[in-house]
Amino acid sequence: MQIAAEDDRSAVLAWLARYADSPATLASYRKESELLLLWCVLQRGVALSDLTHEDMLIYQRFLASPEPAHLWVMPPGQKPARSSPAWRPFAGPLSPQSVRQALSIINSLFSWLVEAGYLAGNPLALARRRRNHRAPRVTRFLPMSHWQEVRLTIESLPTGSERERAHAARVRWLFSLLYIGGLRVSEVCDSTMSGFFCRRGADGKERWWLEVTGKGNKTRLVPATAELMAELMQYRRSRGLTPLGTLDETTPLLLPIIGPVKPMARTAVHEIVKSLMRETANRLRLRGDPESEAAAAHIEQASTHWMRHTAGSHQSDQVDLKVVRDNLGHANIATTNTYVHAEDDARHDTTSKAHRAGWEASR
Repeated sequence: MQIAAEDDRSAVLAWLARYADSPATLASYRKESELLLLWCVLQRGVALSDLTHEDMLIYQRFLASPEPAHLWVMPPGQKPARSSPAWRPFAGPLSPQSVRQALSIINSLFSWLVEAGYLAGNPLALARRRRNHRAPRVTRFLPMSHWQEVRLTIESLPTGSERERAHAARVRWLFSLLYIGGLRVSEVCDSTMSGFFCRRGADGKERWWLEVTGKGNKTRLVPATAELMAELMQYRRSRGLTPLGTLDETTPLLLPIIGPVKPMARTAVHEIVKSLMRETANRLRLRGDPESEAAAAHIEQASTHWMRHTAGSHQSDQVDLKVVRDNLGHANIATTNTYVHAEDDARHDTTSKAHRAGWEASR
């Protein structure tokens, strides 16, 4: 055996430790592995290391319909803290897509434990492979017409009270970062205002950039287009800050409406996005026609990461794929010589001309 684990919990922790440098992945993998361990103990009465193929078929059905509900599912409208006796692992049954995702993560866990010598075999290895049924990744984005509806919802947010104005300003800035910048939620939450900086290119023109550290602890430069810079300055003014920050400023990129100045939690950002998507879907359904209902059904599924796919998809309609790749951080970017800087400058200009959120002027 290649790991020192003496029990299932230690073995799972050894697997999770491999993802310590990727917080979003770690959180997702920890959630699924903890749920499986809970089910083994509370529902099935077996150790994880003793699970059979038949057990995993039962677990698959359990994910789609967690019973008994009083033990596993939180009452509607309640979100108790994890430390609360009222906390439950599920908000409701998982969709087929979510079940597949959960089993894919567990399959990775089992495969690694087999490779490490902890398990003799993978109980999911005999599962029937589904072919040609997975929805193509391209569906997990908003077509331009749907993005325009989301944008309209943002621009129509109420601004009657001070709190409403602060919320509207934050939502617009968040979606600017997600759409214009194509940022991941982790980059939104972990970056600070000092990431914005101005650099003179080889052609003598000054351009603004946002430096972020993303997946795999890789740093990249995001073109801070004129539109994104205007949104930055507008958001900072709404918070009583100077239009531009300083190189050593520690102010988070996105701020809570009330309370101390600190980075927002990813769960809070996800909820802002989901709430905005639900509001857009509800507004569309009021039209009462089939086309609006179809758009509403698609939009209400959208998540924070959909906005990143949306940004990439819309950019790819307008610019070279290499520009999209570098903007989204799918490859390393070097910034240490004039040649690469000149290449970056061309990428900045191309992105600025072709990719815009198209916000209306502030009210």
